[in-house]
Amino acid sequence: MNQLILDNIAKHIQLEPNEADYFLTLLKETKVKKNGVLLRPGDVCKTLTFVTSGCLRLYKTDADGKDHILLFAPEGWWCTDSYSFYTRTPAEYGVDALEDTTCLQITAEKLELLYKEVPKFERFFRILFQNGFIMYQRRITANTSLTAEKRYHRFKLTYPKLEQRIAQKQIASYLGITPVFLSRLRKRNG
Repeated sequence: MNQLILDNIAKHIQLEPNEADYFLTLLKETKVKKNGVLLRPGDVCKTLTFVTSGCLRLYKTDADGKDHILLFAPEGWWCTDSYSFYTRTPAEYGVDALEDTTCLQITAEKLELLYKEVPKFERFFRILFQNGFIMYQRRITANTSLTAEKRYHRFKLTYPKLEQRIAQKQIASYLGITPVFLSRLRKRNG
């Protein structure tokens, strides 16, 4: 479990063993059962979350009660309501578990301490959020300019094997289509 997060970090920065050990002491393991809630809209997001097993979703529910999924976070992914976390204001998004999920979390206070003690983590989290911003820009462009079939193909590339693990209605929500239309796309694409 700890190796997964250390491997994630090693993609962008190299840690000395004592730095890695220190970082791990700042993390709290959290387990969330399937359909369990990690963050409710309106609550302040107090942690950055790294998924070690299972899958989370970041979503917003509209006035009609329809969920709009912004992100899936299977193992090896980070998930948070960034605006709420950094501004300490009520969350606009919710985070819940689509499977039994185990996560490692760090609070804003401990993150600030980490930046002081191991400054190279500022680089890591800058790269993490930079890549996340690029991903969101591409997703917005795809949602406004690509067909549902092409969005579905991108989903499969972004989240390999996730399709077999989560409900079709969740994937349809992420793609902005109905589950019935997704079923047709799946049949068409074999």
